[in-house]
Amino acid sequence: MPVSPRSVGRRNSLNRRDFLKGSLAASAAVAAPTIIPASALGLEGTVPPSERVVVGGIGIGNRGTYDLGCFLEQPDVQFAAVCDVKEARRVAVKKIADDRQKNGDCAMYRDFRELLDRKDIDAVLIATGPNWHATAAMYAAKAGKDMYCEKPCTKNIEQSLILRDTMRRTGRVFQAGTQRRNLPHFAFACELARTGRLGKMKRVYAHPAGMQAMTSGWLLPETEPDAAVVDWNMYLGPAAWRPFNAKLLDGFNFEKGGGLVGGGVLEWGSHCVDLCQWAVDDCAPPVEYDPPKDGQLVARYDNGVELVFRETGWIPLGSCPVRFEGEAGWVEAGDSGKLVLSSPELLAGRTVAEIGGYPATFHVRDFLDCVKSRAQPKGNAEAACNAHIACHAANIALSLGRTVKYSNETHDFPNDIEANRLRSEALREPWRL
Repeated sequence: MPVSPRSVGRRNSLNRRDFLKGSLAASAAVAAPTIIPASALGLEGTVPPSERVVVGGIGIGNRGTYDLGCFLEQPDVQFAAVCDVKEARRVAVKKIADDRQKNGDCAMYRDFRELLDRKDIDAVLIATGPNWHATAAMYAAKAGKDMYCEKPCTKNIEQSLILRDTMRRTGRVFQAGTQRRNLPHFAFACELARTGRLGKMKRVYAHPAGMQAMTSGWLLPETEPDAAVVDWNMYLGPAAWRPFNAKLLDGFNFEKGGGLVGGGVLEWGSHCVDLCQWAVDDCAPPVEYDPPKDGQLVARYDNGVELVFRETGWIPLGSCPVRFEGEAGWVEAGDSGKLVLSSPELLAGRTVAEIGGYPATFHVRDFLDCVKSRAQPKGNAEAACNAHIACHAANIALSLGRTVKYSNETHDFPNDIEANRLRSEALREPWRL
């Protein structure tokens, strides 16, 4: 049936009318204001999501809770998840994070691998006991996460080398929890040594806070809690199995150092020896280690500079003291934030800030900045590796009660079967580095 011109005109008119109505409605929808939270735009002092570092925490106990506070102080941190083998800690950390961030978004996990599977997490804080540090760090690196790892970072020489090589290969940002590298008076003392202001270096001194070699033992078996409350198997992780005992849950020295706890050689050494290593420009570790004599354990670098572990004879400058001696002068520093110099001329008119109490805030900030820039932080894996090897080798000399010689080429003790047995240890199934 033919269609009249009037009908066509009416149809076109209706189509145009409908079109105009639809267009006006769409325009009104576009013109209506869209409410965007200020936090999404970086207004009112907030940081936009594109510039935030999303962080997860693994093993957040006493020290970890302090570290967490330092992270939460940073405006560009979003703390998204916590993993801990203890239910009480998971709940406590979630509350801290949620209260600070004014939301309920912090997720809880018992198995750290589930946390690492999250694609939105950029970095992790690893603050487990020393037994887990290296293993968790390796898993994190392979999952594409950057990491701030508490110390001691490794249990033996082999783990130290694997840690370094893994970070090299994966390109992850690794910051050991050696926060004194980011405190001004320690940094200045190390600068004096590195730049030749003290003359040719002769000795660097570290405080070990105890020199004794011990092995990890067993305690009497107790009733093991339900895994949802305390996951004992996950707590042991790569360590040799042993029956549950509540005293082991918070044992800071549990399974440390190739079966050797090592007293303070490894614990304080993680800090003090690390600073000594920085003073000698983060060179390879010493090559010869003598057992203690007259209260001192002496190691020697291949250039003849001595690394001296000593417990007494310090100027009272607080905990974790270090001293650097050159042919033209010396400097000593400690956790009080103060320096003592052989001559005021070493200051060269500079004023060095005194920050006592070894806060980690500056170290955390250094880490976050490097996560964004992909630069190497001050406590990077290379530096941590060398400082930890020095501690482990000193611990081996202490344990064996004789001199040991370490090769930085082969990374072992040439022709020394006893020492090489303490260079590494087996990991419990299914954990691998």
